[in-house]
Amino acid sequence: MADIQKSDEELVALAKNGDSTAEEYLINKYKGMARNKSNIYFIAGADKEDVVQEGMIGIFKAIRDYDVNAGTSFATFADLCIRRQIINAIKSASRKKNKALNESLSIDADSNNDNILSTNDLDTESKILYDEFFEFMNRGNGIFSDFERQVWLEKFEGNSYTEIAKKLDKSPKTIDNALQRIKKKMNKIFMND
Repeated sequence: MADIQKSDEELVALAKNGDSTAEEYLINKYKGMARNKSNIYFIAGADKEDVVQEGMIGIFKAIRDYDVNAGTSFATFADLCIRRQIINAIKSASRKKNKALNESLSIDADSNNDNILSTNDLDTESKILYDEFFEFMNRGNGIFSDFERQVWLEKFEGNSYTEIAKKLDKSPKTIDNALQRIKKKMNKIFMND
């Protein structure tokens, strides 16, 4: 178990060496910073919880990338990583803001919301970070069911609701319900103190 009397920099070193308690402590400590940043930024097509989630990913990146020899405190670096992650999400959303104008949908098209938690446009590193993020959230606490985890992983592979439903032998509505539960659980975790 990590000693919370250690500095953030020492805890980061422990977390990088696989100490999940140190990692969890840092994530919980800086969760408020991510929440505060969500009050100043807006992502087109997203709600506040989505902005908080981007900030949380920034914390994971800060833990992963922090270099004690760079001469800055972890708190400063975490703030920078959170801000950069949110700003990158804003830029990504703004690049896609006119996408709907350039694409047409049939009235008969599948009306499922296939873009929730989609990673079709994410690079491999981002997919790995999202998966690590999910692993952290599911670590030994039983928050997510095995089915929710399967749905999460399939969605992050870029599969549509229909494809996931076929693969898991469930209805698209069941898949939609699972993704909605996942999102609610994540939001509850992020918004709790």
